[in-house]
This record gives sequence, structure tokens and C-alpha cells, in this order.
Amino acid sequence: MANAKMQSTQQPTNRREAFGSRNVFILAAIGSAVGLGNIWRFPYVAYEGGGGAFLIPYLCALLTAGIPLLFLDYAIGHRFRGSAPLAFRRMHRAAEPLGWWQVLICVVIAVYYAVIVAWAAMYTWFSAQLTWGAGNENDFFFTEFLTMSSPDDGLSTTFVPQVGVPLAVVWVVVIVIMALGVKRGIGTANMILMPLLTVMFVILVVQSLFLPGALDGLTAFFEPNWDALANTAVWASAYGHIFFSLSVAFGIMVTYASYLKRKTDLTGSGLVVAFANSSFEILAGIGVFAALGFMAQAAQTDVSGVATSGIGLAFVAFPTIVSQATGGSIIGVLFFGALVFAGITSMISILEVIVSALQDKLGWTRLSTTLVVSIPLAVISMALFSTTSALVVLDTTDAFVNSFGIMAVAFVTVVVVSWVLFKLPTLQEHLNRRSSFRIGMIWRLLVSVLAPLILGYLLFSEFQTKLAEPYGGYPGWLIGTFGWGMVVLLIVGGVLLSLVPWSEKSHAKDDPGYDEFLTVEAYEPDPETGAVRVQKGAQR
Repeated sequence: MANAKMQSTQQPTNRREAFGSRNVFILAAIGSAVGLGNIWRFPYVAYEGGGGAFLIPYLCALLTAGIPLLFLDYAIGHRFRGSAPLAFRRMHRAAEPLGWWQVLICVVIAVYYAVIVAWAAMYTWFSAQLTWGAGNENDFFFTEFLTMSSPDDGLSTTFVPQVGVPLAVVWVVVIVIMALGVKRGIGTANMILMPLLTVMFVILVVQSLFLPGALDGLTAFFEPNWDALANTAVWASAYGHIFFSLSVAFGIMVTYASYLKRKTDLTGSGLVVAFANSSFEILAGIGVFAALGFMAQAAQTDVSGVATSGIGLAFVAFPTIVSQATGGSIIGVLFFGALVFAGITSMISILEVIVSALQDKLGWTRLSTTLVVSIPLAVISMALFSTTSALVVLDTTDAFVNSFGIMAVAFVTVVVVSWVLFKLPTLQEHLNRRSSFRIGMIWRLLVSVLAPLILGYLLFSEFQTKLAEPYGGYPGWLIGTFGWGMVVLLIVGGVLLSLVPWSEKSHAKDDPGYDEFLTVEAYEPDPETGAVRVQKGAQR
């Protein structure tokens, strides 16, 4: 048996891919964290949460929940060296459904995330020509571009070419990046796109600061409303935002950490990623509110009268600013180009969770797995989101998957890892073995006590809100299918997938790289791959 295992360690084909360096990993992790939400969600959340005063709950959320959970994901991925399902399986067989639950969340998000990137790509082109026509920004987006139908009309099969064609292009680009692998595809894409994104956004912010009324916008964004700190909803908003912003608890950071070399500084990397992400968010807030200040002055109203977030900010408010500002086309190209780059780097991280999981499970090559995963997802994405009912399906799915998918799996994960499997001491020891920033009892308390309390409160609040009245006023069939139905499907699907046997070629059964890792670290051998036990400390 031992000989057979030693022979298997000499097969290079089944070895896990890896990032070229720690810096590439950091860029990829920042690329995943910096997504559409940083640009179009954070500024409004901060503004609504008390302006400058919001920085207090935001920093508390970052330090007490965001960074501790980021460390937890890094520790799981790096210690057990697998995609989310494999890493949780290696932690404990009964925990495998958690990994598949996270994978299925990524499946749903990837399907609709692509269409937002496609919209942004088209608006980059529209900005150069002011295609929407001054004063027609709202009607152009909803009526002429999306040709949006009423939710009461049911699911549409009417193809919208101006959405469908760029959506297909987005999928082709992403599939090519994914097929090239972790080092040549994901690593190289982030090495190119992240610096470009940063440069473009800095130019956008500088240009926005010189717009008339920019100072009013910045005053609205930074002026502290200290009374807001007494509102528990503001604190909940800060914690909720941090969970989504750092891409924790849905498999991305577990997967990325599994591609790191053995001696990588995990906590040091996590701090760089977390603070880089927050810096970008504040930069986005400055740029967005400087532009909104200009928009308010042009409309002769207060900033509160034009402040908005999400799709309304990106595809209605910003085109309005582009129409009215001197050099507006440049602002538009920079803004929507930044959305495209931020969207692509986030999307490839979401897809990587799925590709990595199936590659681990089936033992297939990178190219085969990428095609088997990506092409069906692209077809579903095209079928649902290149039609006239795309926006209502997207809005409903996003609202429920974010609340009861990501937040729920994060809650269950921290409870299971902390209080059922009691793995926090093991993970803490693993992080401290190789990291410059050591963690201790405070980290364990934050993950095992504070995080479950906050996540539990947020989940309970979301249940109350969603049950009180139909989300968005949408019809029951829509909420039942793409809202609650999707939430249940993710959980049931996660359990069912964990029951499917792993292939003999899978990394769960044959993983020479993991065996060597366990041997060198003097960890216990894996019961499935059968690493050779060595004397502790012999090969450190």
C-alpha cells in the first residue's frame, strides 16, 4: 500500500495548481473582493449610515468580523489544500455539504453576475457617444436597452440582442481566462486588470473632484451624523456589508488559499487584502459622491435628492452625470470600464470555486472541467438574462441568495467549525506556523462567539423583512421560484452532491501534493490519500 502511494507521488499530472507568487495571490484576492459592490453599494451604505460617523461601525466590522473570517477561510483552504468541498471533507466527512452549498451559491451568482458585466461593457461604448440622449437616461436603460417587461407577464423568451451579444462575449472572455488555469489565466488576468482598474479609478476620482458641486457631494459623504451610531440597523448594515465585500464564506478565499505555497504568510496577506479592499471602497465613495454633488447642483437640489446605489446609480445616475459634465464621455468610459474590470476579476474568482470543486471531485483536466462547467452556465445565463424579464429575475435572485445563501452558509460554517468540530485551535496553530501576524484567543472568540451572534441577528432580521411583505412587490411565483425556491435548492443540492461518490482519480483519493504537504508539516496522514506517517518535526 505504501509503495503504491509512493508511486502515486511521482505522477505530476494530478498535482494541484498554484499561484506564481504571494503577490499574484494578493492581487487575485483583492480582485475578487473589489467588485461591483465596492463601487456602487458602499458609498450609499456609508452615506445612509451616518456619513463620516459610519466609519466607526465599518472599522469595527472589519476588525472584529471581516478580517477574522478572512483568516478562517485562508486557514481552511491552506491547511486542507482543496476546493471548498474537498477542504471541508478533509476537515471532517460530515462537513462536506458546507463546501457544496458554497459552490452552488457561486453557480447562481455567476449566472447573473455576467449580465451586469455585459451591461457595463455596453455602457462603456454608449458613454463614448452619449447614445442614451441627454435627459433620457432612465427610459433608455429600462425601456430601450433592457426592453424590460412587467413581472406580471411571467418569464420572457424574447431575445434582446443588445444584451445577449455582449453577454456571450463576456462568457467567452471569462472561459478563455479560466481554461488557461490558475497561474496563466487567473494570475495573469489579475496582474493586468487590477493595476488598470486602479489607475482608471484614480483618474475618475481626480476628474470628479474638479466638477462643480463636488465639494457638496463630499460634505454629504463625510459629514458625520453621530446620532446614527445609536441605530442598531446601521451597525447591522456595516457588518452585513463587510461580509459581502471581502468575499468571505462562499468558497472563494478557501479555494484561492489552497493554491498558495506552503510557507506563505497567510495573516499578513489577509491584512493587505482587507485594507486594500477598504481603501478602494473609500476611494469609490469619494469619486461617486463628488459626481453626485455635481448632479445635485445641476438639478438644483440636495445631494440626498440624487443619492442612490446599485443599478440605479450605475445605469441611470451616472449616465445623467456623463450627459451634463464637461468631458462627461471620459468620466463614463472610466466609470463603466472600471465596472467591467472589477466585474471580470470577481467573476473569475466565483467561477474558480466551481471549476476547482469539480476538478477535485472528478480528477479531470483543467480544460475539460472548465468547459463542462462554464458552457452550461453560459447557456443558462443567456436563456435567463438576455430576455426582457432579466432585471426582475436578477433582482429577486440576488436579494435572496445574498441574504439566505451567503449569510446562512457563513452562520452554519462558523458554528460547525467552532462548536461541532472544534477545529479553531488546529486552524490557529496552522496560521501561526507561517504568518508574521500571530493570532490567539481573541481571534477564536471573534469567530466562535461574535460572528455567530451577528450573523444570526442579520439572518433573523432578513427573515422578518422578507416575510413581512413580498420582496419588491413582485408576484408570488417569482419570489417562490427565484427567491425561496432557490434558497432551498442550494441547501438540498449541497447535501445531495456530498452523497455522490468521489472518483478514484479525484484529489480526495489521489493527491501526491497533499501527501507531501502533510509529511513535511508533520501532520497526521489523510485517511483517504494515505500519506506516509513521519516522525513529527523530522522534515520541517
